[in-house]
Amino acid sequence: MILVRNIRLPLSAGEPQAFEKALHTLRVPRSKVEHTGVAKLSVDARHGLPKLVYTVAVTLRQPGEEAALAARGPDAALHRRADFTLQPGTQPLAHRPVVCGLGPAGLFAALLLARQGYRPIVLERGPALDARVQAVEHFSATGQLDPNANIQFGEGGAGTFSDGKLTTRIGDELCDFVTEVFLQHGAPAEIAWKQKPHVGTDLLRGVITSIRKEIESLGGEVHFNTALTGLERKNGRLVGITTTNGSFACETLVFAVGHSARDTFSMLMDSGLVLECKPFSVGFRAEHLQTEIEKSLYHEAAGHPALPRGEYQLSQHVGDRCVYTFCMCPGGQVVASASEEERVVTNGMSYHARSGKNANAAVVVSVGGANFANDPRRAIAFQRELEAKAYAAGRAAGAYAAPAENVQSFLEGRGQLRIGSVQPTYDRGVTAADLGALLPGELADTLRAGLRAYERKIAGYTAPDAILTGLETRTSSPVRLKREEDLVCTQLAGLYPCGEGAGYAGGIMSAAVDGLRVARAIISRYAPAEG
Repeated sequence: MILVRNIRLPLSAGEPQAFEKALHTLRVPRSKVEHTGVAKLSVDARHGLPKLVYTVAVTLRQPGEEAALAARGPDAALHRRADFTLQPGTQPLAHRPVVCGLGPAGLFAALLLARQGYRPIVLERGPALDARVQAVEHFSATGQLDPNANIQFGEGGAGTFSDGKLTTRIGDELCDFVTEVFLQHGAPAEIAWKQKPHVGTDLLRGVITSIRKEIESLGGEVHFNTALTGLERKNGRLVGITTTNGSFACETLVFAVGHSARDTFSMLMDSGLVLECKPFSVGFRAEHLQTEIEKSLYHEAAGHPALPRGEYQLSQHVGDRCVYTFCMCPGGQVVASASEEERVVTNGMSYHARSGKNANAAVVVSVGGANFANDPRRAIAFQRELEAKAYAAGRAAGAYAAPAENVQSFLEGRGQLRIGSVQPTYDRGVTAADLGALLPGELADTLRAGLRAYERKIAGYTAPDAILTGLETRTSSPVRLKREEDLVCTQLAGLYPCGEGAGYAGGIMSAAVDGLRVARAIISRYAPAEG
């Protein structure tokens, strides 16, 4: 397959014009072409009227001719699908591998193990997705929190209640495998070619359930409402685990618990394993009218039916720190994401259509080990302290209401909230509060400097009606469980730290890829358990 990139066309053009231009670039007659399709589609709105930028995939009737044609221009390249053939190892497993956590990392680790005949046992502290959705909706309506069934915990992990973004910067060949699995299980076809693919929380739920059912059909077992509580060791090697539903003999454990499993992190440290601090970020959710964001991005073309919902990604270095936007949700909503009682956590979520009136994004500032004397317990305690402050600041408006204020008010330290054209979408309600007072002064001032810089990048970002809702504290795990090049835990043979919670991923795609890497490492070393 040949990829022809940088095909720039006006908004009025479409795929046929893109295909024609690709064949012209390659100087190949249509009679030699087997198939043409859109591999990527993006928007360039940097200079005047936005343009559509296509990458077209061209397959020839004679594949042997593709290499020569791909060399004809700088915008053409030969693309070969990665060989994902796996050769099982020879070291026998006495017991089936166990996967702890059914977020993207655990889900894809279990899927690959199941497809290769290892019949994994999967443990998930939360419920299956239907029961989880009911628990989330009940919390949203009543403020009654289930600490094991919420936006952080349950089948699919935290990414289930998000925008369902599949964007990543890791550039791993396994990304194609993840995309193909999503397509096999019902994700929209457009994720194969969009530059910034997203599934949406509504469609993602069905995809996750379908993947889990494939794991089960291949002999895997999924134990819901089962949390990891301990590790059994002998001579520096894992030999078993304890859970809230009994014990399992186990010499290979995929540890993919997610970034919010604080009790599990404490269990590891109490058992003698050493976790290390890693960078994470804290801040707020910023809400604007989606139409205003698109006016700033697309200018006079805003609203054109050929354009996708406008989204942005901003960053600004302020001294030694970075203020950046994270998990931007076009046409989405801010959601109550607590997993511990009397703590407020915000996150963002979009449905596939992205049809809501507001855009929201996390606006956060980086912190790291140096801020906590490289003590992971202190880093976790810092997150929890901020969440408790946010709960207390919103408590007068009801259980798990969130503190909020206008961007201009935050910049001036006034603690005021005026509801105008931007209606806050946080589902438990908001109340006016001085958000700057909830953070250490240096972090609040750094966020203010970042927001002022954003105004120079997106006109109206600090508009009077724009709203900040707090606090956003779960951008990523604050800790890392160190592993070696073979992906085995440095301190315990048989334990495979994996995904976002263990400190090796950030987002759905990178977590899924890390799950595949860990599963591949297990497969390459061990033969499936017999019987």
